[in-house]
Amino acid sequence: MKKSLPLALLLSLSAFSQLSAAEQTLRFGVDPTFPPFESKASDGSLQGFDIDLGNAICAQAKVTCQWVQTGFDSSIPALQAKKFDAILSAMSMTEKRREQVDFSDMLYITPSALLTPKNSALTENTSTLRGKNIGVAQGTIQETYAKAKWAPQGVNIVSYPNQMEIYPDLVAGRLDGSLANAVSAAQGFLNTPEGKNYVIKATLVDKALLGNGVGIGLRKGDAVHLKLINEALAALHANGTYDRLAKKYFEFKVYP
Repeated sequence: MKKSLPLALLLSLSAFSQLSAAEQTLRFGVDPTFPPFESKASDGSLQGFDIDLGNAICAQAKVTCQWVQTGFDSSIPALQAKKFDAILSAMSMTEKRREQVDFSDMLYITPSALLTPKNSALTENTSTLRGKNIGVAQGTIQETYAKAKWAPQGVNIVSYPNQMEIYPDLVAGRLDGSLANAVSAAQGFLNTPEGKNYVIKATLVDKALLGNGVGIGLRKGDAVHLKLINEALAALHANGTYDRLAKKYFEFKVYP
């Protein structure tokens, strides 16, 4: 019994040390290709609403933020492989994703939209989309929706590594439209010189496939980080920080 005490104490201290390390640094996985939520500035630094919100969460929780860049479609496997602690990258909370990850309280909710040239006759009605090429970003709810709802009706769904790679093909005429996050499309493309001849034709609602808001994804059963993040989020709402950050990026309420 006496010989086992040092080992038990050592194991206890080791566990405490790991917990302390987890509480001191919060590693967020992010795909910086979805402005205004996350993107890269000209100097290579990360910017956007999710980045500001994540940094505010860390400041409120008194931990150090560490950002790990990853492709969106590989973010859940990377989370499960413990390459970071949480996904903060405009991830909609769908039932399919809830089978793989736990989610924080809701961050915000924005619609998905069909993006087309101004003179296009396309709408969300599949009769207008049949035979057309519609670009989507890999791993997104828009890709899931388009492949489930439109592809069986004869719509050609073209997947890209990320949304920013879709726009050049749209401008070049290789695509007839894109299904994207409405805010990201508006501020990341329509507000640019390249996007001046394009419009949002329709916004879509489908809670099963498009989710019911965006959350921070965590590994199943990670109660420590879930509690830390949710408590910090609640404090940011209470002290006005969330509203201040949201007004910096959006002209309308994104948190109901």
